[in-house]
Amino acid sequence: MLRNDGNEGMSTIPGFSQIQFEGFCRFINEGLREEFHKFPKIEDTDQEIEFNLFVERYQLVEPLIKERDAVYESITYSSELYVPAGLIWKTGRDMQEQTVFIGNIPLMNSLGTSIVNGIYRIVINQILQSPGIYYRSELDHNGISVYTSTIISDWGGRSELEIDRKARIWARVSRKQKISILVLSSAMGLNLREILDNVCYPEIFLSFLNDKEKKKIGSKENAILEFYQQFACVGGDPVFSESLCKELQKKFFQQRCELGRIGRRNINRRLNLDIPQNNTFLLPRDVLAAVDHLIGMKFGMGTLDDMNHLKNKRIRSIADLLQDQFGLALVRLENAVRGTICGAIRHKLIPTPQNLVTSTSLTTTYESFFGLHPLSQVLDRTNPLTQIVHGRKLSYLGPGGLTGRTASFRIRDIHPSHYGRICPIDTSEGINVGLIGSLAIHVRIGRWGSIESPFYEISERSKEAQMVYLSPNRDEYYMVAAGNSLALNRGIQEEQVVPARYRQEFLTIAWEQIHFRSIFPFQYFSIGASLIPFIEHNDANRALMSSNMQRQAVPLSRSERCIVGTGLERQTALDSGVSAIAEHEGKIIYTDTHKIILSSNGYAPTTISIPLVIYQRSNKNTCMHQKPQVLRDKCIKKGQILADGAATFGGELALGKNVLVAYMPWEGYNFEDAVLVSERLVYEDIFTSFHIRKYEIQTHVTSQGPEKITKEIPHLEAHLLRNLDRNGVVMLGSWVETGDILIGKLTPQTANESSYAPEDRLLRAILGIQVSTAKETSLKLPIGGRGRVIDVRWIQKKGGSNYNPEMIRVYISQKREIKVGDKVAGRHGNKGIISKILPRQDMPYLQDGTPVDMVFNPLGVPSRMNVGQIFECSLGLAGDLLKRHYRIAPFDERYEQEASRKLVFSELYEASKQTKNPWVFEPEYPGKSRIFDGRTGHPFEQPVLIGKSYILKLIHQVDDKIHGRSSGHYALVTQQPLRGRAKQGGQRVGEMEVWALEGFGVAHILQEMLTYKSDHIRARQEVLGATITGGRVPNPEDAPESFRLLVRELRSLALELNHFLVSEKNFQITRKEA
Repeated sequence: MLRNDGNEGMSTIPGFSQIQFEGFCRFINEGLREEFHKFPKIEDTDQEIEFNLFVERYQLVEPLIKERDAVYESITYSSELYVPAGLIWKTGRDMQEQTVFIGNIPLMNSLGTSIVNGIYRIVINQILQSPGIYYRSELDHNGISVYTSTIISDWGGRSELEIDRKARIWARVSRKQKISILVLSSAMGLNLREILDNVCYPEIFLSFLNDKEKKKIGSKENAILEFYQQFACVGGDPVFSESLCKELQKKFFQQRCELGRIGRRNINRRLNLDIPQNNTFLLPRDVLAAVDHLIGMKFGMGTLDDMNHLKNKRIRSIADLLQDQFGLALVRLENAVRGTICGAIRHKLIPTPQNLVTSTSLTTTYESFFGLHPLSQVLDRTNPLTQIVHGRKLSYLGPGGLTGRTASFRIRDIHPSHYGRICPIDTSEGINVGLIGSLAIHVRIGRWGSIESPFYEISERSKEAQMVYLSPNRDEYYMVAAGNSLALNRGIQEEQVVPARYRQEFLTIAWEQIHFRSIFPFQYFSIGASLIPFIEHNDANRALMSSNMQRQAVPLSRSERCIVGTGLERQTALDSGVSAIAEHEGKIIYTDTHKIILSSNGYAPTTISIPLVIYQRSNKNTCMHQKPQVLRDKCIKKGQILADGAATFGGELALGKNVLVAYMPWEGYNFEDAVLVSERLVYEDIFTSFHIRKYEIQTHVTSQGPEKITKEIPHLEAHLLRNLDRNGVVMLGSWVETGDILIGKLTPQTANESSYAPEDRLLRAILGIQVSTAKETSLKLPIGGRGRVIDVRWIQKKGGSNYNPEMIRVYISQKREIKVGDKVAGRHGNKGIISKILPRQDMPYLQDGTPVDMVFNPLGVPSRMNVGQIFECSLGLAGDLLKRHYRIAPFDERYEQEASRKLVFSELYEASKQTKNPWVFEPEYPGKSRIFDGRTGHPFEQPVLIGKSYILKLIHQVDDKIHGRSSGHYALVTQQPLRGRAKQGGQRVGEMEVWALEGFGVAHILQEMLTYKSDHIRARQEVLGATITGGRVPNPEDAPESFRLLVRELRSLALELNHFLVSEKNFQITRKEA
């Protein structure tokens, strides 16, 4: 029995978007002020005028536009930044102060994202090598260890100190150039006596001090010249000057040696120094201390650094990225103000602060950052899980980071310090595997950019368990038990020996030696992996696929929560922001599909109208829709759910459907992961989803006049224009098919006689009929775009110039039932393609007559080792019969052996007793049952595993991928069909395909593929006429166009290539011209 002492063992999972919110708040509250304080006083060349920003009084104005309007009008949801500025005339001691507009700063919304140009964008976290000093050892070509120390600056620049076989110490400032440590120390301002007095091993320095070295360090000027000659790779004998000294100071000591606050802290800690934190540059004292540690490494003292340990990494969050961009914008503003002041003085104009400051610097800097930076990505809004997981990604890629082709396996691999901080399961597949990770659900980002994870401290002095956040450099000194709050509660003393982690090793330790323990079974996983029930019974590769495929699930028209879950479904749905939540308590006085009106019961009773999201398109073309869940005249509390969003039900995440599945072969239709489904899923809209596509067109002002939106379009058939209103725009509610006109548009063109078609010129010459001088450029519905028009929006950009055209957007909704070719998947990496849809009467049925909904291949389980789907399947059947829902924490085998199996069998046995169906649990083959063939009525030979599984419909759908080509465009050079579905292209027949056709001896099919259907111009023109008239299809005798292209390219290399035809009758040789 678990003993609960008050709130002991209780913890709250932090908000899943909290990391993004905290980062943006830190930028607004601290980052802006830090960068503003760096803004200097600006003076003109004569030092008569001085420009200042009074940064303590900056103001951010609340935006006037709403988020939803910013999306529809394609503008940025931002706040205007105002700062008081002063202009001081030093000659007259006069000052003019005005409030100037600096620019717009994009704001973060309640989802942790930003809206830039109408697009939801999110800034993901980057993980970088932390600035500081690191010691490592490598073997040279003789097998001898070479010790080096690497100093990493704040921006990622690297300098190295190394000690060679002769105990000489070198500083390597670039890959090729290295100098003596004595020269570097002298160039930094130390003489020989100061160097020897401040090191622990002066005899090593004296051992390689020869006459040549003494000359180099005889004076600071000589040392600077030697260092400059090596650093800048300058030949000859440079002459010492102040400019040379300033250049060296700027390029090396201020750029390469800037450590930043984090680097200063790390170097102080590593080298046992006490240099103040505000001194962020590399000092001679740092270099000498680093050399002492390096010599100690040579003699076996000290420990080497693990570069992949998380204590040597730092997180570059949205706060750091936005602050860097703000500092860059202020530098640009400074240059612009300085240039404007000098120009005004030169032209004898009187400047004012508002005339000097322009908002272009800040606005364009942030627009280019959100639009071009690799860490600023378009928010994936396929379903609620996708958008909340996107903000918790970690990337090793990006500026200052790694690349997918140069990252080693050691960096991609799981490290013991990732425990409880970075999910070992959730990563991308492909070239970026291990480089794109996901944060564990409990972590937070510390002040110094470290990933901190919570643990409960076990103390004999305190009776209450205290939760402590540990950074990676702290927890390796403690013994951390890998149990959760139930099995390791102090009330349970049976477990005297527990698994624990200590100094990157996983050990089994006595309970009395434990310092900390985990707080939650899901502490080590990301959100996606935490939603997989029985994840401990799955292979890690399949769990990885499952966590990725859950983000590809399409919201269904009627959501259904899972029978078997993990307990995180509710918080995931709440933190995603797709549901409408009551912000005040009160009473519902009105509700419909568009809004909910609430009467609050505060000190001042008010009426609050809550608008609902109705058929809103996501950037993955899925449908975001909210359904009211409250009734009129009902009282609600603060935080209660008012309306469910897409893929949520009752406030819980609901990505799929609970369907009856059987694991058995069926006539080969589930071979190789194919799935056989019942037509019930189609007729009852079980897996039906809505998809919304956006089509847009712009009207420009051309040199011949403005383009015109109209219904009066000549030369078009009437049925193509049937859905247009009198303005030439498609009507709401219209059903449109492929090729229909959505927006009728005419573009004026020059009335040039040669531009008319021959029949137009004939009409003008004979009848004098004036032919239209406008070209038809209407918006047509492309292939595969049939559906119902649900919205039409006219967007007029401000100004109305050629660069701000009028835009019309048409939104079309498609209803997609499940069909052959669609991809479905479970939550255990068991994915497949629909191969056949069977009538209900032909599907296998249970002993109570219930037909099965899906048939999976049983061979997909043993080799993939994702046994968790078997537990979920059987427990789901019991839950369906008992009308129960289960929330199972992972790793329940820590309580007793075979805990999962015992739970499933006990629930099946209880379901069998309550429903009086003995086939639900048969002791001879528990979990299996004898089922019958729907076609014959005979039972199958072997008992079959049946149950209720939670199946997802993924966004990889056949409607988006099916493609065929009969005729289309050809490439201009090769005359071969284009490539791709969007261009109505063909399918390439490559070298291996030709081999396959040759192997089957289908010579005529092969000839058609390479000539008629490809690039034989004359043959493909004649074959159409021959097909229509019923004549004989001509034989392509000359070479195709691609061969002729090859001949021409060889001729450009002065190589002549000819080909000949040999007659079958008289073997006459005929030369053909290419």
